[in-house]
Amino acid sequence: MKFVCNQSDLTKALSTVSRAVTSRTTIPILKGILINAENEDFISLTASDLDISIETRINASVSERGSIVLPSKLFGDAVRKLPQGNVSFQENENGNVDIKCLKTNFKIMGIPADEFPKIYGNMDGERISLEKKTLREMIRKTCFAAGTDETRGIITGVLMELKKGMIHMVALDGFRMAVVREKTKNEDEKSIIIPAGIMSEVGRIMSDAEESKPAAPSGEKEGEEIAEKEDFFEILTDGKKAVFDLKNTVVVSRLLEGSFVKYEDILPKEFKTSLLLNKNEIKDSVERASVLIREGKNNFIKIEILDGRMVLTSRNEEGSFRDEIATDQKGDDLEIGFNAKFIADALKAVSDEEIRMEFNTSVTPCLIRPTEGNAYEYLVLPVRLASG
Repeated sequence: MKFVCNQSDLTKALSTVSRAVTSRTTIPILKGILINAENEDFISLTASDLDISIETRINASVSERGSIVLPSKLFGDAVRKLPQGNVSFQENENGNVDIKCLKTNFKIMGIPADEFPKIYGNMDGERISLEKKTLREMIRKTCFAAGTDETRGIITGVLMELKKGMIHMVALDGFRMAVVREKTKNEDEKSIIIPAGIMSEVGRIMSDAEESKPAAPSGEKEGEEIAEKEDFFEILTDGKKAVFDLKNTVVVSRLLEGSFVKYEDILPKEFKTSLLLNKNEIKDSVERASVLIREGKNNFIKIEILDGRMVLTSRNEEGSFRDEIATDQKGDDLEIGFNAKFIADALKAVSDEEIRMEFNTSVTPCLIRPTEGNAYEYLVLPVRLASG
């Protein structure tokens, strides 16, 4: 194997695929990155922990084809320390790889590529076409609410539910739930559950690609058509895996098996108290209240709703906080407590200037939603306040 590529391109590619490398594996080959130089114009880099696999490719001039696996950390550290410029790779007969850039030279011992697992092969399944921006925003607005305890199974995943002309994404952890709905051009009906951690990685890869994407040609129909095509991507699923085809990067995720919670049944339909609020005002107030929050102790804020005012308070042994926000109130007065982080996370995900917060009692969930429609709904369970 012998090729030349750009150091900056290689550094970015390694940063992307390294997200699939785990130190927890007992399989040595999975601690490495597969380099595949089977095309004269590009090379591909692949990493996998068997739950998530990431493959990305960069332009390269390949003079001798081949493939090999290099230790992820050593490979990544070496490439990042190289000077900027063209990097040459050459595999020697003894399995070493010489990596050279200007007068700098690293020699790394490789592992035979045939030990590396096939990440997806030829999959037969359904294809789902989505707009990148839509999925990226939906990931941002839902994944934070998924469970993180792997022993809890299905709630560590995000439900992606396709209906005719719509896509719904749902995440919950037993204390809160995020539901986001968007219109799409998709005509299929399909539901899959993807681990939330992997879905978050997909979102980060799309964001990184968007930041590094060159501007589309202006005033040219051909350029506009190319840009429009690049705004969409495909998900291929066979019921066991989902393949996200993001142009130069492919992410393969295992799917979670089982039935997701019937989330529509959980969402309350009627409310005794409804508030119209400025999102930034309440977000800022919750963040101020959180100054006194201590993890595992006094980690809640108290909210009093009375006479068109929302009063937020928090306290610990060192001090106390009180803030008051004007609100358009409909319905009963109420006193209720919440985990401050759960409320803050939901408010950070919302882009609207105004929101509705709706309640029934001090022991039933609060719903955060738009002033009109149901593009998003955040359900947060309250904490029980001490009497007196």
